[in-house]
Amino acid sequence: MRTLRTRLDDRGSGAAAVIIFAVLFLTLAAFVIDGGLSISQRERAADIAEQAARYAAQDLDKEALREGRGGQAPINYQNCGARVQDFAREVGLSGTDIAGSRCLDGDVDFVEVEVQLTYEPILTGLFYDGSITVHGEARAEVRTG
Repeated sequence: MRTLRTRLDDRGSGAAAVIIFAVLFLTLAAFVIDGGLSISQRERAADIAEQAARYAAQDLDKEALREGRGGQAPINYQNCGARVQDFAREVGLSGTDIAGSRCLDGDVDFVEVEVQLTYEPILTGLFYDGSITVHGEARAEVRTG
């Protein structure tokens, strides 16, 4: 009778351990996958910002260039914000990502831009409700000679 009772007391202890380890494994997998996604989105934002800065810097003041002001090709930095948002549309960004992409600074020699990306986490969405926003910044300069 004692052996039967001892066997009944241990029932279910293995299942509890399996459930605990499964939850732990899923939690760690969620942070690894979404952590990698976060790094990927930050790199993508930086890449798009570099391209957007080059795109904005290509808007040269042709009249000043024709006048020959010391061989310098001045940038129309006043158009920088509009050009960054146009480029954001071209690469497929939408909504708040376009509105959040902007020109931070600029003059006739350089432009500095910021691009915003918003994404939904894959697995941590079980724990965290909401989207995550990342930013990328870049600078493009005019080089002569």
